Amino acid sequence: MAYLFTSESVSEGHPDKVADQISDALLDNFLAFDPESKVACETLVTTGQVVLAGEVRSKTYLDVQTIARDVINKIGYTKGAYKFSGDSCGVISLIHEQSQDINQGVDRDKKEEQGAGDQGMMFGYATKETENYMPLALDISHKILIELAALRRENSEIKYLRPDAKSQVTIEYSDDNVPQKIVAIVVSTQHDEFDEDSKMLEKIKKDIKEILIPRVIKQLPEYVQKLFNDNIVYHINPTGKFVIGGPHGDSGLTGRKIIVDTYGGKGAHGGGAFSGKDPSKVDRSAAYAARHIAKNLVAAGVADEILVQVSYAIGVVEPTSILVNTYNSKNVDLTDGEIADKVAEIFNMRPAAIEERLKLRNPIYSETASYGHMGRNPEVITKTFESPYNGKITKEVELFTWEKLDYVEEVKKAFQL
Repeated sequence: MAYLFTSESVSEGHPDKVADQISDALLDNFLAFDPESKVACETLVTTGQVVLAGEVRSKTYLDVQTIARDVINKIGYTKGAYKFSGDSCGVISLIHEQSQDINQGVDRDKKEEQGAGDQGMMFGYATKETENYMPLALDISHKILIELAALRRENSEIKYLRPDAKSQVTIEYSDDNVPQKIVAIVVSTQHDEFDEDSKMLEKIKKDIKEILIPRVIKQLPEYVQKLFNDNIVYHINPTGKFVIGGPHGDSGLTGRKIIVDTYGGKGAHGGGAFSGKDPSKVDRSAAYAARHIAKNLVAAGVADEILVQVSYAIGVVEPTSILVNTYNSKNVDLTDGEIADKVAEIFNMRPAAIEERLKLRNPIYSETASYGHMGRNPEVITKTFESPYNGKITKEVELFTWEKLDYVEEVKKAFQL
């Protein structure tokens, strides 16, 4: 019997994502001026206020207020009518130094002996369902909001958009887990005041269906385009008016959108958030490494769908476990346990090795903080950071290294594919 699966995404203007982007901007600035910085920054945003908290150990000093304001303005919160603006909000910093009790368990005289920054389990997932090896419902949900943000910034075809938005996509699958059609799409977008509320909702519905969705469809491969149909149920701003939004409508906190950040509910999640954490925190680095493993295994043909779990003890170098689940989709004559043993041989999962392999001691994290940490395109870019205390620095960095298919040949060789 066919079944339904749903994933959601949120825009860069969603209050939780505003918090994530501020936390990762702080992290990037610390790493730009001191790559060995230890950072765990949390952010709270609410009406007219930003509160920064957490622990940092670094050789550099930052103007955290300016960094937070720049992020808010870049997202698009620039008007007093939003009740939250980068130029006018208060920014309170409660950041203090990292606990020495934690630090003594992480740092070692030899970098390769670095212990895990925390205990816990992390997951990576990949599926042949899409070209970027991501779950389809989440991939479409992200694309809807990326395109909505593009329309907002163009300010030509749709002129009333504000930064806060959410999307959701429901897909019908066959018994053998093949997408059959899109059943429902939800889009809620913040908007300016309208002269007549009675015409407001109809205008927004029309623009979303006739302008936004066609632009999204054009970006999709043909096999995904065919899933769109005339019977899709659209829920567009289902509560009606959505003028009050962003941090004025709801408070936002770092790390509160971990399913949006990863696989949209597919696979599994260990519970640890990413944003604001330097790569010594395996919540982040090992989750990236697990995605890297899963994606390369699927791309190599080991299985059509793979979940990788890795776990750690704080201060301990080696992971406490590595698990692989192929969901009965494997293409090799090995058990999942035997596949996991080979994974442990191919991929060094010590924290320091992960940092080095994926180049995680670079300021690469602001770009991850909206529209998902997984399924993105690896690319090399140049970033510039300025500080009244440290001057100006320009760095060439590689983004989304965990999305590279650079281990496919090694995996094929190991599995005789």
